[in-house]
Amino acid sequence: MSDRSFLFVLGSSRSGGNTEILARAAAEQLPAGVRQRWVDLAGTALPDFQDGRHEAEGWIPSEGEEALRLATLEATDVVIASPLYWYALSAHTKRYLDYWSGWLTAPGSDFKQRMAGRTLWGVTAMADPAEVHAEGLVTGLHHTAAYMRMRFGGVLLGNGSRPGQVRDDERATVRAKTFFAQDAPLALFP
Repeated sequence: MSDRSFLFVLGSSRSGGNTEILARAAAEQLPAGVRQRWVDLAGTALPDFQDGRHEAEGWIPSEGEEALRLATLEATDVVIASPLYWYALSAHTKRYLDYWSGWLTAPGSDFKQRMAGRTLWGVTAMADPAEVHAEGLVTGLHHTAAYMRMRFGGVLLGNGSRPGQVRDDERATVRAKTFFAQDAPLALFP
């Protein structure tokens, strides 16, 4: 049994979409015994983030938020699976990462310290075959990893707009076979 544990955070507004298909293709390549947990943000009771970091009383996390925080902390590898929406992360995914801000300063929190050294990965499908259009998404995830002192495994990019179309992207299919086997260096700001 491996000591690695992957949390796949699905950020699409469409269940079973191209990004999820690509993430699952990459996950199939993980060695037996590597734990996987899949969370679909569209089906998670997670309201818009309300920044209470500087309020005297702080805030009490909802049940959905606390479950997501614990799942995040239990993972050695966090995989953000977000389609490219308007050259960036989906709203569901951005909301999840916004919650990280609150978890940094929650009473008794050691969120940043516990996340340091873990690995952040990305998987995205996009309608445009020009991968340069995903640079905003890639940079956002890289900088998140750098701020948290995490490793960054990069982003597995695939092309597909209509449901299932990513299966026709041979380059993405080949990359998915070795994506999680590659070295994930410590993310550093440029």
